[in-house]
Amino acid sequence: MGYSVVAEEGRAAAASCKPARQQAVLGIVGQSGSGKTTLIERLLPALCLSGMRVSTIKHSHHDIVLDAEGKDSARHRLAGAAEVMVVSPHRWGLFVETAQSPDLTAQLARMAPVDLVLIEGQKHLQIPKIEVWRPALGRTPRYGEDPCVIAVATDAMEDLAGACSLPVLNLDAVESVADFVLAQWRQGCLYPLLSSFQSSSQR
Repeated sequence: MGYSVVAEEGRAAAASCKPARQQAVLGIVGQSGSGKTTLIERLLPALCLSGMRVSTIKHSHHDIVLDAEGKDSARHRLAGAAEVMVVSPHRWGLFVETAQSPDLTAQLARMAPVDLVLIEGQKHLQIPKIEVWRPALGRTPRYGEDPCVIAVATDAMEDLAGACSLPVLNLDAVESVADFVLAQWRQGCLYPLLSSFQSSSQR
């Protein structure tokens, strides 16, 4: 069976479970240095190979510079433009000045509908999440206090054997992590709780 057929069947199955006007999302959470970005970087090709259309959201506590000082777009922004769109034959970007981080509703509204949006950080959102946990960091896993965590991806599966009631995924076997995500998506399990749309964006 071709990958495109697998994805189309998955979309049909997910659509039958989808709450009205909601986008499938999956949070990737964990301590700084645990490997969240690396996991997403490795997951994306595997999920795209299955035929899924996937977008990402990355949260930052810091000010972010999206255009270089002196560039025309930066000059527009600094002169007072509310929004600046930069367009080329290859990609486009939209720069928006804001007093605070937009909530999940606003974030998703800015994005085209896709099969799945992976969200790195924003750990307090009430959305399905995979926790990335490395015992070498010396921090307690989050899954015990966050009912939205649906699985733990770790490089030390033996440390969680018998101690974790959730699926434990091998962080070094990205194909198995991708298979888990794809199965959850097909079953319509990757939709946010309604209250998450009013939650503030936090890492």
